[in-house]
Amino acid sequence: MILPKQYRCTHSPTCQCTRGNLNEDVLLLVFQHLNWNPKLVATLSCVCKWFDDFAKRVLWKEFCKTRAPRMMLDLQSSGSHCIDGNWRALGKLLIYCSGCTQGGLFNSSVQIPGHFVYRTRFSRTLGRSLLPPQCRTDVLYVSDPCEHLDQGEEGDVGLFRGIFKSFPTSKVRKVIINKAVPFHPSEVCPYCKAKVWSMLQAKIIPQSACIRLEAYEDCIEYFVCLNGHLVGICTLAPLSDSEEAIPSEDSNHTEKKQDNCLAKENGLKRRHSLLGGSENGPSPQKRMSISNQCSNIDV
Repeated sequence: MILPKQYRCTHSPTCQCTRGNLNEDVLLLVFQHLNWNPKLVATLSCVCKWFDDFAKRVLWKEFCKTRAPRMMLDLQSSGSHCIDGNWRALGKLLIYCSGCTQGGLFNSSVQIPGHFVYRTRFSRTLGRSLLPPQCRTDVLYVSDPCEHLDQGEEGDVGLFRGIFKSFPTSKVRKVIINKAVPFHPSEVCPYCKAKVWSMLQAKIIPQSACIRLEAYEDCIEYFVCLNGHLVGICTLAPLSDSEEAIPSEDSNHTEKKQDNCLAKENGLKRRHSLLGGSENGPSPQKRMSISNQCSNIDV
């Protein structure tokens, strides 16, 4: 006979969460009325083990489906189970920029603290430009870069994040395994704490990535974890006068090659730094802030 799993508070018998008529249905209605507020969900998870388990199974799932419904629908359209059990990590990825630490995952010389992002737009088209040609059939959603301007010698830094659809069966994972790329020796995914591979070390970062991210050539680094979460960093290139005058349309991006000598020089030095070197490129010109970060999640 299969017994249903019982969820009980691990606190003392006098804990308030075990009294009255407080059950999953009541909590579901309360948080539905609160529009699945992520801060309140995180606060509830700290109360006890029963609340934490309920938040993982139900509340974070509903939050993700409400925040990015079309994206969630696509991620599970092929019967993928990569999200099941990882809803909290995915919810954090939607609203949190992980930042970077000196000598951490990105081997950067700057310290950028992690922070919540009120609204972010995730793009499947942008994700496709970050994949090598032989893996373009994979589905990857990537956020617009979160801009951190004037970071000393690093210049204007952009941090981005994303998630693969059905990563266990993706071509990117097969390429990484076939190339026997080792895991990062010490760092883990900031969202699910799983081990990560370096796409730069695997040598599968295409040239189209710097064009779509509007970054210097050869100065992009990103990692992917065992659960398909992607985190990356790039040095943003300054906008020219002509680019400032003509607003860009996300639906009609055209991929052009940038033959800027300064960009190439800084990019090579940035790449050397990411691979463990000590040389840093000169600071690029100040980039104008754009409003992509404030766009709605729309996929």
